[in-house]
Amino acid sequence: MRLVTLRDGGGLETAALADGGRFVPIEAINRAAGKSWSSDCYTLLQTGEFDRLRDWYRAGGRKQLETLPGVEAEAVDFAPLYRHPRKIWGIGMNYAQKAVDLNSAPPEAEPICFMKPDTSLIGPGDAIVLPAASAEHVTSEAELGIVIGRACKDVSEADALEAVAGFTPTLDMTCQDIHARNPRFLQRSKVFDTFFSFGPELVTPDEIAELRGIAVETVLNGQVVHSGTVAHMVYSPALIVAYFSRMMTLLPGDIIMTGAPGSVPLRSGDRTECRMTGFRALVNPVVPQSVPTLLARG
Repeated sequence: MRLVTLRDGGGLETAALADGGRFVPIEAINRAAGKSWSSDCYTLLQTGEFDRLRDWYRAGGRKQLETLPGVEAEAVDFAPLYRHPRKIWGIGMNYAQKAVDLNSAPPEAEPICFMKPDTSLIGPGDAIVLPAASAEHVTSEAELGIVIGRACKDVSEADALEAVAGFTPTLDMTCQDIHARNPRFLQRSKVFDTFFSFGPELVTPDEIAELRGIAVETVLNGQVVHSGTVAHMVYSPALIVAYFSRMMTLLPGDIIMTGAPGSVPLRSGDRTECRMTGFRALVNPVVPQSVPTLLARG
C-alpha cells in the first residue's frame, strides 16, 4: 500500500492511496466501502486505523480502488505526509563509503544520533530556506526514512520491523559551518526551519521486494552525486529501530532518518532531491532567507 497526502487549491490536506498513476482520497474509499477512516495520515497511524486500512487493501481493496474516482498524478500537489510527529530522529555516518570520503571512521558501538523539531518539517515542492548567517554552507542529504506504525519499547532487532508502518524518502539539511566549529554543535546545525523534508509517499514493507536492495541517491539539479544501497549501511533499519526503542518508547508517526551515502552543497536556485528505488522522488527547491517577520499570536 502506498499512502500520500494531497493538498487542494484551498490548502486543505487529505490522505489518499496510490492506484498506479493516480490517487484515491480516503473520503472516496469511505463512501464506497462503508468505512469511516480518518482522512489524514497521522490520525490513521495514531488510532490503529492504518493497520485496518492496509488489511482492507490487501483483502480486495486494491482492486476496488480501480473503480473509484481519483486524481491523476499530473494534477497532484503533494503535501508532507503529516505535519507534527512526536519525534524526528536522525543518525549520521551510517554508510561506510561516506566515512571513507570524510576521512573518518564510522561509529563502532552506537550510531551518532540527533533530533529535529517539527518546525523544520516541509514536504515535496516546499522551499528549503538558507539561513542568512550560513547561506554558503548548507548541505542536503538523501536518506531512507522509517515511519513507526506501532508503539514499541525495548523491541528486539528480530522483531523491530513489525513496528514499522513503512518507509519514505527524506532530505536532511545541515549548516556545515556550525558543525565545523565544534562536533558538539551537530544538533544545532540541523534544527533550522525547512531543514527536514519527507514524502511524497509512505510505502508499506510488503510493497518492497528487498529492503537491502533499495538504492538511495542524493541528487542536485538533476544529477546523481552520491548513491548507496541499504545493504551498505553500517546499521540496518531493524537495528536502528531496536536501538532507539531501548532509549525511549517509539510511537506511531515517529520518523527515523537512517543516514545518507553523501551530502551536496546547496545554493539559492538549486533543486535537491532524494531518489530511492521503487519510490516517487522527493524534490525541493532552494531559496534565500527573506526579511524576518514576527508571527501573529494565537
